[in-house]
Amino acid sequence: MEGLGKMNSGQDTALVVLAFLQADCSSSEYETALLSLGKDLNLTRDINFNGPRKDVLDDGDLECDGHLPSSITAAIADLQPSVELQWPRNNGDAAALQQVAEELREIADQLEHNMVAQATQNLSRNISTSPTEHWKEHLTQEVERMIRRGVGLDHLPQERVIVALTLTLVKGVCVQTPRLLRNLFNTALQYLNPAR
Repeated sequence: MEGLGKMNSGQDTALVVLAFLQADCSSSEYETALLSLGKDLNLTRDINFNGPRKDVLDDGDLECDGHLPSSITAAIADLQPSVELQWPRNNGDAAALQQVAEELREIADQLEHNMVAQATQNLSRNISTSPTEHWKEHLTQEVERMIRRGVGLDHLPQERVIVALTLTLVKGVCVQTPRLLRNLFNTALQYLNPAR
């Protein structure tokens, strides 16, 4: 889709989509899939530096200098890292992309009250019985079906409504089935940026 505000590249689109999908994340399996995807796409960074420490030697002895022994570090290693999206360095561009993601979430909230649950079930059913290369067609059909039925948001820019609807459907399916996140994320990017 053309003209989504300040989104100049596929990377900007991926960042906005990931920001949208991360909002109000309540499922730990879904959150883990999002963290993995963001890390693989280099769109997130661990702000607590929870990665493995290579400079620590564990000799099994208790340390008396106030530093935690690495065995304690290993014991808490399963805690979820805190990550943040890597927004562009230009504050104006970052603010514009964050604003787009926020506007899309607001539209999606309005959509969810209308008819998204049924559309999410339809999309989930359709993609579960077809190969990945047909997912874009199923996503397109479901978005178009909902737009034809009317979503009651005629006062908003229709392009934004379509993007918010698309991302709401993707999130709905992925929250239910997190293992589909990576492929459905890529399908959404193809749908939103047909030139990719």
